[in-house]
Amino acid sequence: MDLSNLSPAEGSKHSDNFRRGRGHGSGNGKTAGFGHKGQKARSGAPRPGFEGGQMPLYRRIPKRGFKCRNSKEIVAINVAELNRFEDGAEVTIAALVESGIISNPGDGVKILGNGELTKKLNVKVTAASASAKEKIEAAGGTIEVI
Repeated sequence: MDLSNLSPAEGSKHSDNFRRGRGHGSGNGKTAGFGHKGQKARSGAPRPGFEGGQMPLYRRIPKRGFKCRNSKEIVAINVAELNRFEDGAEVTIAALVESGIISNPGDGVKILGNGELTKKLNVKVTAASASAKEKIEAAGGTIEVI
């Protein structure tokens, strides 16, 4: 038996469209499942997370950090790592993933200029530093920012 095969016992689940408060003959009339008196029997009962005036949990826990919603996750690799490719190869983001240089391209790939490049390559990536462009072109290759 798997978790995906589990289901509730026959007859144990009730439908969600049960009509409450429709007379005592319905078996759920009068107080309609709210019991007698008290805050929870009245309209405007406290919102979820309200702890009766005590400082609620979501306000007791400290705030941590900031996440900019406009930021992009750019993966950086160095020029030296491009030496894995054969001379004259076309280096794309898909080729970098296939060769195992990067595992998840995120929002893009940037080539940085650390190291030396000995092969002529046609590189197509999201971004490249000025020194990386120089080194790729000095090796006889081309770089295209897509």
